Amino acid sequence: MGSKNLSILVVDDEENIKQLLRDILEDEGYFVEVASSLQETKEKLREKDFDIIFLDVWLPDGEGTEIIESIKKNSPHTKVIMISGHANIPIAVKALKLGAYDFLEKPLSTEAIIAVLEKAEEEIKKELEFEFLKQKQESDIEIIGNSPPIQRLKKQIEKVARTNAWVLILGENGTGKELVAKSIHYLSDRADKPFVDINCAAIPDELFEAELFGYEKGAFTNAVSRKAGKLEIADGGTLFLDEVADLSLRAQAKLLRVLEEKTFSRLGSNQKIKVDIRVISATNKSLDEEIAKGNFRQDLAFRLSVVPIKVPPLRERGEDIILLAEYFLKKSCIENKMPVPEISEEVKKIFLKYPWPGNVRELKNLMERLCIFSDKVITMEDLPEYITGKKPKSVAMSFGIRPLKEVRELAEKETIKMALEKYGHKNLKEIAKVLEVDLSSLYRKIKQYNLEE
Repeated sequence: MGSKNLSILVVDDEENIKQLLRDILEDEGYFVEVASSLQETKEKLREKDFDIIFLDVWLPDGEGTEIIESIKKNSPHTKVIMISGHANIPIAVKALKLGAYDFLEKPLSTEAIIAVLEKAEEEIKKELEFEFLKQKQESDIEIIGNSPPIQRLKKQIEKVARTNAWVLILGENGTGKELVAKSIHYLSDRADKPFVDINCAAIPDELFEAELFGYEKGAFTNAVSRKAGKLEIADGGTLFLDEVADLSLRAQAKLLRVLEEKTFSRLGSNQKIKVDIRVISATNKSLDEEIAKGNFRQDLAFRLSVVPIKVPPLRERGEDIILLAEYFLKKSCIENKMPVPEISEEVKKIFLKYPWPGNVRELKNLMERLCIFSDKVITMEDLPEYITGKKPKSVAMSFGIRPLKEVRELAEKETIKMALEKYGHKNLKEIAKVLEVDLSSLYRKIKQYNLEE
């Protein structure tokens, strides 16, 4: 069978049935608990969530179907499998309508139990992957460019993708390190499994374990239900550790141990979970310098950087700049249902001279802005002052005549985008202060306008 990381609750008042199910399930490697009544079941469900529940129809204190709805409401992924000694079609139909996953008749056979488990386990896995797995789209993972540095990068990606080697991606902010990681994943044998990313710079140190390992219901104050960690969701696929050099030494120690053992426990549980993952890391810092400063563990660096790959900055990709600019401009205009303007020759010359300190991300953001504010041709007057050294034309005039609500949204999106370019996604508190909004509102706006990193 597949993964044995699932927990199962068997609810039946007949001791021989409970023991039979427990023996079969534990022999298969599952973690099993039992209950004999509705009341006992409710108490166990208050303590934790279960992945699968075998629930008898008739119990001493009521009908098993009474609690199906509350189980599904509190734990949508839980699969409830009804069991009954009475071949009763109306009860089976009722149970399925209430949200039961399947219905088994007594006497139970080992074959029937294992068959329904395999089916339920596969569905649970798919549901979890659906939550975390970003949709595979060629346009989202395509690396645009024909310059020699990019051709070398593409060859490296193709070679390393065929292997299971762990990769460390190096490069400045905005060069497209995550794009490289996704390309490696989707060209590998793990392409049909999850690509799960963790932004190490964005997770507070005290929440790192919960994010990585997951937790059981009640493991800490706000743990109102079980949550699978990123490691568990990445099983069979790729775990991408973005900005890995920003992890604290405490978090590095936890990470190193689990990467070496490939086993861990959710917070609040002693049950060991084994995973098969490929790890791809990325950083804009020199790990050698961080090790010398005492900020990064050398043993973890050795573990992560089996194959190092350097992503070139945009200033070293001269012949790709115009190609990328036209690609981002067209993509943005199509998404916003706006006409695609031309880029004037004068602007192209400026683009080739400009050093692009924000790299591909800076170019992408600029082209999205120019799609909104430019007319049929993008001219020098459309470019921001920091690129040309000249004052741009009035932004307000660029909107033209359109509904005020749309103008407000465009202006709001543009302002937040410029602030993110200036201060970076790691300084949201500072941005919220500058824009005079609370942090939660800023988070919502960033998500609303698709401005996440």
